Amino acid sequence: MRVLIPIPSCDFDPTESAIPWSVLSDRGVEVVFATPDGTPGTADARMLSGRGLGPWRPLLRADARGRRAYAEMASSEAFGQPIDYGRIDAADFDGLVLPGGHAKGMKEYLESEPLFAAVRGFFAADKPVGAICHGVVVLARTTTHAGRSVLAGRRVTALTRSLELTGWWMTRLWLGDYYRTYPRTVEAEVREAVGTAGTFESGPPALLRDDPQHLDRGFTVVDGNLVTARWPGDAHAFAERFVREML
Repeated sequence: MRVLIPIPSCDFDPTESAIPWSVLSDRGVEVVFATPDGTPGTADARMLSGRGLGPWRPLLRADARGRRAYAEMASSEAFGQPIDYGRIDAADFDGLVLPGGHAKGMKEYLESEPLFAAVRGFFAADKPVGAICHGVVVLARTTTHAGRSVLAGRRVTALTRSLELTGWWMTRLWLGDYYRTYPRTVEAEVREAVGTAGTFESGPPALLRDDPQHLDRGFTVVDGNLVTARWPGDAHAFAERFVREML
């Protein structure tokens, strides 16, 4: 089986990309990466180092599992040989995983027409799709040929307004809008995309990150073969649920 993980050239979240990669790889699934120009991407350095996060570094930085998984992913052959967005063909894959991230480098991913076209192909073929955090924004912005978001009428979650604004308020004095990719929150955009016929689920308070021994700490929403999650703290539960839906 083959799963595609598109990422931008830089600033994607290390945990939200590497934990799904690790879980999929451990199950014997081939993972293919895609970037805007076919050259290897790099994760948000601040999330890896914690530099600039001030007193909130232990809380906001990628945890040890996420950092370790990213180091392994970044050294893998697949990560070093991505395809470019324009070469993505849903027919070549059995599933799609869309990681998130909030730093400004994410915009080329969140605003990519070639990526939207590729995602449209996965939905048209009714293949399993997983998206976490800002990855759900890619889905919100992908429209069908009828002009509606592929999320219209679906049950989903994504980065909540509470999580997004908490990170922003905690660091805005010295990092400005680092935690705000756009003036509009992720939750607001995704709620509009699902419309009145759909449902946005915020889930329980995100107090602790999940891990392989505590998957119950993570929160995911499953709607058919679509799996969505909110933040890096849901990454293990998200990856496990996606694998279950796919296999």
